[in-house]
Amino acid sequence: MPNRFVPITLAIESATPALALGLLTPQGEFSWRREVGRAHAEQLPSALRALLEEAELRPGQLERLIVGTGPGSYTGVRVGASYALGLGRACGAPVLGVGTLESLIDAQQDGMQAVSLDARKEQLYGAVYRVVGGVVVETRVPAAKYPHAEFAVKVGDFLWRQDAEPDALALARAGLAHGQREWQLQYL
Repeated sequence: MPNRFVPITLAIESATPALALGLLTPQGEFSWRREVGRAHAEQLPSALRALLEEAELRPGQLERLIVGTGPGSYTGVRVGASYALGLGRACGAPVLGVGTLESLIDAQQDGMQAVSLDARKEQLYGAVYRVVGGVVVETRVPAAKYPHAEFAVKVGDFLWRQDAEPDALALARAGLAHGQREWQLQYL
């Protein structure tokens, strides 16, 4: 449903093997996601052009950018952050950071949710969030690296999304709700 009070917001999530873009506009929501492996830098410009074209927007109309800050692959996280910073500077739009784990939530389901990404060697990066209206409103277990077995105990009976595909629209909503102007990248 269109919301005329929503700033035109682009979210870029490139920390996982998938590249995900989300666009919130007063006219509606648009998204693009594809498994790209390590080709984030090659795919991002054309994917963004296609998304903006679908929304009938120009890059200069972007009012806010949200970038997934990881944890993720070194190259993938840096590609997304660099592109967002460059585009933000060109558009005069702020670039806010949000942890990648928030893009893994099921935005259609309210309640407690655990999310995690494999960190190899029986380790994972995980967090447990309370989600309301498609946005993380509380962190029950902070985003960090955990032994798999230890995190499983923390999850208990909550919904657990392991290595889920990122949802850039969830990342965009998180950025509008609590994106950080001061952020650092995290690597797997």
